[in-house]
Amino acid sequence: MLGLKTFISAQVENAGETLSACLPYGKGIVMTSESSALVAERQAALRTQLGEDIVLSDAEELVRYCRDWHGDVTSGAVAVLRPRSTEQVAQAVRLCRELGLSIVPQGGNTGLVLGGIPDEEQSQVVLSLERMNKIRQIDSDDFSAVVDAGCILSELKDAIAEKGMFFPLALGAQGTCRIGGNVSTNAGGINVLRYGMTRELIFGLEVVLPDGSIFDGLSTLRKDNRGIDLKQLFIGAEGTLGIITAVSLKLTPYPDQVATALLGLASLDDAIKLFRRARRDCCDLMSAFEFMPPLAFTLAKEAMPDLPIPIAADYPAYVLMEISGCGLVDIDDLMGRFLESVMEDGLVLDGTIAASQSQARNLWLIREGMNEGQAKRGMHLRTDVSVKLSELAAFVADAEAAVEAAVTGAICVSYGHVGDGNVHLNVLPAEGATADERIEQIYKAKVAINGVLDRYQGSISAEHGIGRLKRADFEARLSPVRRQLLTSLKHAIDPDLVMNPGCQLNFSANS
Repeated sequence: MLGLKTFISAQVENAGETLSACLPYGKGIVMTSESSALVAERQAALRTQLGEDIVLSDAEELVRYCRDWHGDVTSGAVAVLRPRSTEQVAQAVRLCRELGLSIVPQGGNTGLVLGGIPDEEQSQVVLSLERMNKIRQIDSDDFSAVVDAGCILSELKDAIAEKGMFFPLALGAQGTCRIGGNVSTNAGGINVLRYGMTRELIFGLEVVLPDGSIFDGLSTLRKDNRGIDLKQLFIGAEGTLGIITAVSLKLTPYPDQVATALLGLASLDDAIKLFRRARRDCCDLMSAFEFMPPLAFTLAKEAMPDLPIPIAADYPAYVLMEISGCGLVDIDDLMGRFLESVMEDGLVLDGTIAASQSQARNLWLIREGMNEGQAKRGMHLRTDVSVKLSELAAFVADAEAAVEAAVTGAICVSYGHVGDGNVHLNVLPAEGATADERIEQIYKAKVAINGVLDRYQGSISAEHGIGRLKRADFEARLSPVRRQLLTSLKHAIDPDLVMNPGCQLNFSANS
């Protein structure tokens, strides 16, 4: 396990440096008696003014809030604050400003770019929204809901489904992640091609601003053209402009008909061709279209040994496809007729259609288990890039070749969302590599992938955000005009740089 600064330095900011020059977290900061006393004084002030119930400061209690989801990195904080209401969040923000503390907002701590864990243990607090988990309102006639930011996504979806409606955001971490974090990172997931990113599922927000004031924008109006849409400032900002405390959501009718198929194909290029056919033939009823390599089955079985694999595991490429709807549409018939057509044309070589919800769930567990299998193999490179859909297959081929040339023995695991051009081109370091060798191989693989990505004019972050992990790569690719706009916005809303410092951009008072 690594300290946060080591991890970031080794993976992101060490161009031209040796890995041995990167110090573990805390080794470069000496906790003097004076600084230790200041931390204790701040902790006491937090407890006195916010209450013992709100403030955690015991080192053992802080660990789960200061460790990333995969357990690769652990940092520290002055304290963790756990308010129960928007007013308590506002009070905590005002107090932190008075005490000279910066704030790292945190939802479910499931992020993959180190955006929700602190990197300065003597001057930062984590503000967790986990206790703010009330569903304030579900309106069946309006197809809307208003919820606290700390609601767990899967529990929220279940409560909405009980009312006969559907919130389409779907992620592998939905049993743990919280809606405020989903909004703050503009989360993607498997249903983007039909329903869009989180940004397109939001009516309004309630946000505590860096001065402790509260922006109330929880309207559920579908058409509201009164000037600049202020909620957009906070969606995808990763907590750098304020703390989202509540969200008003756009709902749809519940899709009670779902058809799920796992298909074997001759190549990723054929998967792109299949998507084009499916987009035309199934129209807007197609809700997911994922591609996976044959290695996915091996990785999934390593994570879930009892997981059934209902298709041969030796085809060059696989697609997990889902179409869904409700009312008078016959989804099963549509899926059957579509697959019959593409198999007759030789585009699909083999396939299976789930005959029940449990079978469909098992098919999706292959996709999810693949991620767990990679984690079981230790620290590895996790990327989240996007290119034009028409160039996806060519990009994957070029990027995998670049990685193989840069890192001997590394294994590429490319998979993702065909319908939106999002590829997770992950890299497992060579078998037997030491921790330092893994870090070096991860860095080399990242540089190789980003080099190809730049040629394709793609994005280094399709859905995970920037956080701290991708900050240097993000900054290196910013145009002067875009940098100036982002900097001006940050200083206008958060002039004291209180909110999530070090995330996205390295803002400073003189920048």
